[in-house]
Amino acid sequence: MPPSLTNLTDEALLALDALTGRAANLVHPSIRLGVTGLSRAGKTVFISSLVHNLLNGGRLPLFEAGRSGRVSKIRLEPQPDDAVPRFQYEDHIRALVADRLWPDSTRAISQLRITLDYESASGWGRLFSPGKLSIDIVDYPGEWLLDLPLLGQDFRTFSQNTVTLAGSGIRAELARDWLALSGTVDPTAAASEATARALAESFTAYLKACKSDERSLSTLPPGRFLMPGDLEGSPALTFAPLPNLANGPPAKGSLQAMMERRYEAYKTHVVRPFFREHFARLDRQIVLIDALQAINRGAEAVHDLERALGDVLDCFRSGTNSFLSSFVTRRIDRIVIAATKADHLHHESHARLEAVTRRLVERAIERIGMSGAGIEVMALASVRATREATVKHNGEELPVIVGVPMKGEKINGEIFDGERKTAIFPGDLPENPDSLFEALEQHSEGLLNFVRFRPPHIEETGGGLKLSVPHIRLDRALQYLIGDRLA
Repeated sequence: MPPSLTNLTDEALLALDALTGRAANLVHPSIRLGVTGLSRAGKTVFISSLVHNLLNGGRLPLFEAGRSGRVSKIRLEPQPDDAVPRFQYEDHIRALVADRLWPDSTRAISQLRITLDYESASGWGRLFSPGKLSIDIVDYPGEWLLDLPLLGQDFRTFSQNTVTLAGSGIRAELARDWLALSGTVDPTAAASEATARALAESFTAYLKACKSDERSLSTLPPGRFLMPGDLEGSPALTFAPLPNLANGPPAKGSLQAMMERRYEAYKTHVVRPFFREHFARLDRQIVLIDALQAINRGAEAVHDLERALGDVLDCFRSGTNSFLSSFVTRRIDRIVIAATKADHLHHESHARLEAVTRRLVERAIERIGMSGAGIEVMALASVRATREATVKHNGEELPVIVGVPMKGEKINGEIFDGERKTAIFPGDLPENPDSLFEALEQHSEGLLNFVRFRPPHIEETGGGLKLSVPHIRLDRALQYLIGDRLA
C-alpha cells in the first residue's frame, strides 16, 4: 500500500492490534475474511449462500476439508466485535429460500462469525492444532473501499482528478449540471453554507446518475455521498470538488478553505476510521464484480470497471505473513477477484468470463505482483438461478439458460411477469478477451442478452428440510480463501 495512506499514528495502532490479535489467535485461531464488491455484484447473496452451504452440508466438492470428512462440526457463534452490526444471515436466507427474493444490498459494515471444528490432515498438525477455526466474515460496501485512495490525496488533487474524469465520455452529460454550477462559483469568494449545500447536492446527483443501472459506472468516490446514513446533512458530507482553484493556500474564510476543511474532515472522521478499524485488520479478501452488467452497458462501463479495480487493488495491504511479521503487521495474503452471476451464461462461456475478468485486473496485478500476495480470478454464481438446456432454432441447436426473469425485466420487446420460466440464449463471449474489448468499442448496444432472474425454488427433503442453495464454484472460492488454514 502506498505509504501516504497511513501516518505514524495509524501504523502504531495497527502494530498494537496485530500484536494483540496474534496473541488471541494462539488461543482461538481465527481468520478475518473481507467481502466487498462494486455495485450490484451480490455481496449479501455471496455471504448468505456460503454460510447456508456450510451449515447445511451443501455440495462443496472442491472444499477439501469438507469433502474428506475432516470437518466434524460447523456452527454460528457470537462475533468478536460487539460494536459492529451483525450480518443478518437468517433474514437474508429467508428472503432467498422462502420468498425467492434477492436480499437488500449492503449499506453499511456488518460481521458474522462461523466456526469449524476439524481434524488436521497431518499428524503434526493434529498434535499442535486445537482443531478449531473461526471465520469472521466482514461485509462492507465497495464504495467505502474506493474512498481509501482519498487518504493519499489533498483537496486540490481530488478536485483535479474528479473534474477531469467528469468531463470525459458519457460522464460529461451526467455531470453537466454540476460542472455548470461549479463554473459559476468563485473559490476565493467568502464561504457560504447555501453555496456549499447546492454544490454538494448537485455533485451527489451526478454520482447517483453514474451508479444507475442505465450507466453502471464504478468509480464513484466519495462513497458516503451515495449512502450517507447518520452523516446525512453533516458538514463532512457537504462539500464538492472545485474547478479553477486559486494557486497557493486558500484565503481564510473563503469557499475553497471551507471545502478543503470539510474534505479533510471526511477523510479524518469517515475514511480513516474505516481503514484503521476494519480494512487494515483483514487477513483474506474477496472482491465481487458484476462484469456482465458492465459488458452489457458498453465500452465505457467496462473501462470504468477496470479503473475501479485498479484503485481497489492498489489499496490492499497485500503480502506474505511470516510468523514473525504477523506480530507487528497484518497483510492480506490471499485475494479473490470474482465475476458473479456466471449462471447468466452457458457453462461454455464461464472460462471466457474468467479470462475477461483477468484481463480487467492484469495491469493492477502487475503493480502489486511483487508484494507476495496471491490473487485468484474466477467466475462464480453465489446462487444458481438458472439451469442449462438446448433449443432448436432454424435447424441449429442453441445452448440456452432457463429461469424465471424478475418482474419487469425486458428482452427483445418482451416484458416478463416474474412467474413464468423462460429459455434465453444469452449470447457467447469470445475466446480471446481482447476481441471482446475491440467489439465493445464498435457497438453502442450490449453484446449479451442479459436479464435478472429470481432466486430458484429450493426443493425439500422428505422430512421437510430445505436443501442447500445451489451455486457455481462457491467451493473453489472457499478452498482458496481458507483451505490452507484447515490443512
